[in-house]
Amino acid sequence: MSTSTVAPTGPLRIGPHTVQPPVVLAPMAGITNAPFRTLCREFAEGDGWGLGGCPPKDAASEGKGLYVSEMITTRALVERNDKTMQLIRFDASETPRSIQLYGVDPVTVGKAVRMIAEEDLADHIDLNFGCPVPKVTRKGGGSALPYKRNLLRAILREAVTGAGDLPVTMKMRKGIDDDHITYLDAGRIAVEEGVTSIALHGRTAAQHYGGTADWDAIARLKEHVPEIPVLGNGDIWSAGDALRMVRETGCDGVVVGRGCLGRPWLFADLVAAFEGRTTFARPTLREVADVMVRHATLLGEWIGDESRGVIDFRKHVAWYLKGFAVGSEMRKRLAITSSLDELRAGLDELDLDQPWPAGADGPRGRTSGNNRVVLPDGWLKDPYDCTGVTEEAELDTSGG
Repeated sequence: MSTSTVAPTGPLRIGPHTVQPPVVLAPMAGITNAPFRTLCREFAEGDGWGLGGCPPKDAASEGKGLYVSEMITTRALVERNDKTMQLIRFDASETPRSIQLYGVDPVTVGKAVRMIAEEDLADHIDLNFGCPVPKVTRKGGGSALPYKRNLLRAILREAVTGAGDLPVTMKMRKGIDDDHITYLDAGRIAVEEGVTSIALHGRTAAQHYGGTADWDAIARLKEHVPEIPVLGNGDIWSAGDALRMVRETGCDGVVVGRGCLGRPWLFADLVAAFEGRTTFARPTLREVADVMVRHATLLGEWIGDESRGVIDFRKHVAWYLKGFAVGSEMRKRLAITSSLDELRAGLDELDLDQPWPAGADGPRGRTSGNNRVVLPDGWLKDPYDCTGVTEEAELDTSGG
């Protein structure tokens, strides 16, 4: 694939941070931990295929793109939950450090944001109003929350006030379902409360990840809130998709989620595309295998246990191998490895000289859709009544 036209956009500004190219790694539970962020960033900065890692940056430097943490629950952060404190550990080379927070109680959200600001735990805070999974929406959180306009306003006000000089952004969906669309009201509230930018996933909560993302909604939001940057999210599987989204919607940047699963080098392609270059990564299976081993190695180093790192890596195997001629038995074998030697040995048995397969780009990860959204009792009766939303609704663990 190639493209001949640079997307019509300049650097993205998130508070004091310049994001160029205007590309953001979407927070994904169990995925966008420090090792995966490191891989994506290395490819964006031109060192990914060297597999040697990027040297630490000095405090004043920033990389290409913005790489956001897994979802961090505000209650778990305030309570200093051990798992949560692990998840907010950033590599020395990560600049700016970006945390995504989830919460439903304004007081708890405010405490968490002040903790981040006062203890210098991050340089940017993103708020999650897009997660559609039942354990989140049944508490009134994630993509369910913007339906309660006054609650959304209260949370944003607490967050922006508590953050001080740190920029606060938000990520959301179109609404709960086609009968309960919220994104335009939510966008206006965000502007009024001082949010720095908004990312919109062009699906409702009921769609989960099924169907096709509604890029027209991204265009409408951009027109509705011209005061701040709007980023588009949904169905970006290639660098060409990102350029097309920007051209068709007028959005100020893109948020990439499932498109980089098993494809961390997509960020190298995105840098190339936004700089007007037309040569994109098409790795052989040998090169993909090397990235797989590095990914598993980084996970083991981060966790502090090689075996646990390889076990955590298992979920990525099918994504990396998509499109290559690898038999089902070997795929199963690679997906139950427990050591780096075992993983490497299995990969070495493959035909590693296979070129990049046609059709390897495209949907990966969850594709389910048309799901009933699990909501608190009576949630849809009144979009302004926040009765019953208390600190007890906060989740006590982070990362999905």
